[in-house]
Amino acid sequence: MKKAIVIGAGIGGLSSACLLAREGYNVTLYEKNCTPGGKVQERFKDGYRFDTGPSLLTMPFLLKKLFEQCGKNISDYLELIEPDPLCRYFYPDGIIFDNFTELEKNKEQIRKFAPEDVSAYENFLRYSEKLYQRTANAFIFNPLYSFHDLKNLNLFNLLRINAFTTVSKKIDRSVSSSHLRKFFKRFTTYNGSSPFQAPATLNVIPHVELNMGGFYVKGGLYEIVRALHTLAEDLGVTFRFNETVTSIQTRNGRVTGLTCKNKEAENADIVVANSDATDTLLNLIPDDVLSSSKKKRQKKIEPSGSGFVMLLGCRKKWQSLKHHNIFFSSDYKTEFQQIFIEKRLPEDPTIYIANTSFTDPGDAPSGSSNLFVLINAPHVNNNQNWSEIKEEYSQFLISDLEKRGLNGLENSLEFVETITPLDFLKKYRSNSGSIYGTSSNSKFSAFLRPRNKLRALENLYLVGGSTHPGGGIPLVVQSAFNALALINRNS
Repeated sequence: MKKAIVIGAGIGGLSSACLLAREGYNVTLYEKNCTPGGKVQERFKDGYRFDTGPSLLTMPFLLKKLFEQCGKNISDYLELIEPDPLCRYFYPDGIIFDNFTELEKNKEQIRKFAPEDVSAYENFLRYSEKLYQRTANAFIFNPLYSFHDLKNLNLFNLLRINAFTTVSKKIDRSVSSSHLRKFFKRFTTYNGSSPFQAPATLNVIPHVELNMGGFYVKGGLYEIVRALHTLAEDLGVTFRFNETVTSIQTRNGRVTGLTCKNKEAENADIVVANSDATDTLLNLIPDDVLSSSKKKRQKKIEPSGSGFVMLLGCRKKWQSLKHHNIFFSSDYKTEFQQIFIEKRLPEDPTIYIANTSFTDPGDAPSGSSNLFVLINAPHVNNNQNWSEIKEEYSQFLISDLEKRGLNGLENSLEFVETITPLDFLKKYRSNSGSIYGTSSNSKFSAFLRPRNKLRALENLYLVGGSTHPGGGIPLVVQSAFNALALINRNS
């Protein structure tokens, strides 16, 4: 049996380990932390349960395909639920918009607060669907590694994906209501980018959630990690937790194995790195493998945005809160200016709250709520002192949420925990504490993420949210499919 080593037990590493084991490889997976999942984690405290990573699953057909390719049925592992509504949106002027997968329900509400945009809303979703049709096979389900991957692309379609204008400009030309403009612009944050800088190609994201559906997993999103971990073990994968990989060993243009902090070097025929791509290229690969110009280019790549997270265990329920909730800021443009240009936390943030006890009552004690509070944040830079910032900003957010309608929040608190961009950096070695590795804040950066095979080495493959095709659970799973396709192409 050929020996494969996987670095990192995030969704990409777990998916790769399962696929390789199914292909007949002897697979060992190394993970620096004590649990699988990477940034997809959960927290238990005083009867409260929180997902501390993603809170929404889209494109579940990719997970289904993964299980089927490994000889299993996803329904034996996971129960998917579609929240109703998908998300509740709170605007500063008091308007509340419950967004559903049913188009007519949404149009009925839009007639009340933006009657001029009822048709524009429907037209924008059609436009978003067309973007998906033009980009899915070209960019998502395609390794984009060699001429073999380019020869069948429809070049006419590639000229119609709006790469030369921004998300914000395209939306402003499509809808006139300030409420719907904010609504559509917020989807760009799904990959840690700004709607005022990212190419309008990212307007494909509303189709993925609103037309194709957004899902919750009964028991929490961490159930996906448990399912993949179980599947990998059933397929014979060996796990090495609490093992930090310090270097990837190479000889004559090939990876020969790796070295760990507390272990002797282990040999391998192939290595799949689910570690952050920037960390892999700059810190794990020997200096003589990559040219200095390649490393300089990698250092200059703009990291994606990060997140400031609060986990709140509250002895209270609020009738206004659904499963997913978003409280919009008053000035969206200033908010993103502060995050991505000034590199500081916004003074008037848009606040996302996942209230999973709305769907899973067991996630909080009776009469209580488990609130996962997230705001978009800059990646780590030298102008921040997070030990000071987190205390002050946490108190500000609690006070701000009370002003936005969560009366009695502070007095209800039983449990508070804060996660900052610095925590993402320390725990996951992500690029400057970013969540999605590389930002998409330029015309082509969304299409120029590190590919799923490193050209400088014959048998090193890269997967995860910092690689092609991007961040989020479904795209990370696709990166594992891409890597497997390239492995089989070279075998």
